[in-house]
Amino acid sequence: MVIIGLTGGIGSGKSAASAAFAECGIDIVDADVVARQVVQPGSEALAKISAHFGASIIRANGSLDRAALREKIFANHDAKAWLNNLLHPLIRAQIIQQLQAAKSPYVVLVAPLLFENGLDALCQATVLIDVPEALQISRTQKRDGVSSEQVRAIMASQWSRQEKQAAATYIIDNSGTVADLKRHVESLHRQLFELATTKTSQ
Repeated sequence: MVIIGLTGGIGSGKSAASAAFAECGIDIVDADVVARQVVQPGSEALAKISAHFGASIIRANGSLDRAALREKIFANHDAKAWLNNLLHPLIRAQIIQQLQAAKSPYVVLVAPLLFENGLDALCQATVLIDVPEALQISRTQKRDGVSSEQVRAIMASQWSRQEKQAAATYIIDNSGTVADLKRHVESLHRQLFELATTKTSQ
């Protein structure tokens, strides 16, 4: 299976890009979706998190209160490390399982922390959805209703734009419209389709 990693900083347009790949008939495995699946109500991971951090992080409907959990780990390095040690192996195993089940000519692995978490090691090539930092901030503020300081704090916890540009195989500029992004994705899809069919026929 040819795996293509898709990443980008907050507000870059990863979701719109992955939707465009899906419209081309490509299977998508989204690390954020997997991260939610491994802590769904009744899961062993959620029980361990509740035992460690207390029942206050579980909502009345039995689901994880992500905002409450974020508050507990935000400034606590040990708590964050404990959570990562629990969840990262589970998420990685589930990602690999979903990638192996993909049926399209190639599969796209969407992960905001593709490089930071070493998930690019699973990929034959990587795609960076790239926008200037000022645009990242304004788009995220508009979408999430947060302050520029909050957006900058999230950006500071990720690789810099320059680091991602240096690591990526392909870069898509998403400073234009959604229609522009779709055209870029469709063009790259044709290249990746060719790459995948060449590899699988070898």
